[in-house]
Amino acid sequence: MNKLSSKTWGFIVMMLKLTIGFGMILSSFVSVWSNTSEGTLPAKTGVVLHAINNQLIVPSENLKAPEFLTRLTGTSNVRPSFYREDLTIPVSDGEFLDARMYAPIQSEDAPVIVYYHGGAFMEGYGSIQTHDNIVRALASRSGAIVISVGYRLAPKHIFPKAVEDAYDALLYIEQQAPVWGGDPDNITVAGDSAGGNIATVTAMKARDFNGPEITAQLLYYPLTTFHDYPLETREQYSSGQYLLSRSVMEKARATYTPGEDMWENPYVSPLDAKTTAGLPPAFIATAEFDPLRDEGELYAEKLFSDGVYVENLRYEGVMHGFLSFYEVMTTGNLAIDDSLAFLSSQWEEEERVMVGFQVIDREAPSGFSRVREEVEAHVAAAYLLSIQFTQLFHTFVEQADGFFQSEISHEAE
Repeated sequence: MNKLSSKTWGFIVMMLKLTIGFGMILSSFVSVWSNTSEGTLPAKTGVVLHAINNQLIVPSENLKAPEFLTRLTGTSNVRPSFYREDLTIPVSDGEFLDARMYAPIQSEDAPVIVYYHGGAFMEGYGSIQTHDNIVRALASRSGAIVISVGYRLAPKHIFPKAVEDAYDALLYIEQQAPVWGGDPDNITVAGDSAGGNIATVTAMKARDFNGPEITAQLLYYPLTTFHDYPLETREQYSSGQYLLSRSVMEKARATYTPGEDMWENPYVSPLDAKTTAGLPPAFIATAEFDPLRDEGELYAEKLFSDGVYVENLRYEGVMHGFLSFYEVMTTGNLAIDDSLAFLSSQWEEEERVMVGFQVIDREAPSGFSRVREEVEAHVAAAYLLSIQFTQLFHTFVEQADGFFQSEISHEAE
């Protein structure tokens, strides 16, 4: 066996040193991005928030995780067991709503999930396009027909238009379910953030106006009150560093509900409803670093106090909107699976009894999963740094070019 030459050994040692050095640099950046005034975030959360806060990736209709990251988390390919169809839904004022349906290729009496997207009730913050990945995941993992409803948004359409649209859409979907191969007697409402608010108040309207009967409600980090209560998480996590800021919340309130008297309406602030009795069983997901965490958990407690079966899981180490990043965040996948496990128990009519109310902590990944998250965070950090350095280089070139052009102009004069 030939021995390696001294030059080869030297090259290997040099490459090892460079690799270790680069790894230490990456670790430094990840550490800085993960440190906040409230403590240290999990590495993956810190990297994702850094990317969003610095507009390296922008939540928009074209938001998509880098392909190499989706390969790492194993979510880039979804089973081709369903089809997608864009629909229009007629509503009571004669207008039509955009909607998108994912349905099993072959279905008969399939459960139906009606999804209301988040986005602060306002144009430009959320749509059926921005939340397509969530709806697609719910459909592919549940085998249900999932319909995402594009209810009308403020400022053009203030309360109660969104709620009216949501309820009208529910009635239409109940009517059309058999045509699509769905079960009109097995409909779940679901939504995230503002959409979580819309979902639960739609369930309220179904209760108050004699149907349709709702099987369950899946509420992901829902907004449940428009009142300016002194809630700890609203103060602690509303700087904007954790995706949702106080300024956006105040803008949403002023835009969607311009009259303070609107805040008293239970279809605006379900937390302040006289009673939630008679609502369907609820799964509520809250996030550790979320301004809406307290009100989501208070709403879960209210449901329990009013005799509604509820499961409230608090996901540690993540921020508001984390479900949208399930393709790169393990906890997002976990929340989808947990909610569908809850829903499956409702479909199978498993009897569950709550002895007392409690918020169940869903811990951040540990063990091998945590190691994997750390590795993926560093890979993502390398990707983001390459973007930032490229941007800096282009900025430098543009400024240098401008400087030289200015000098040439002065000399010509």
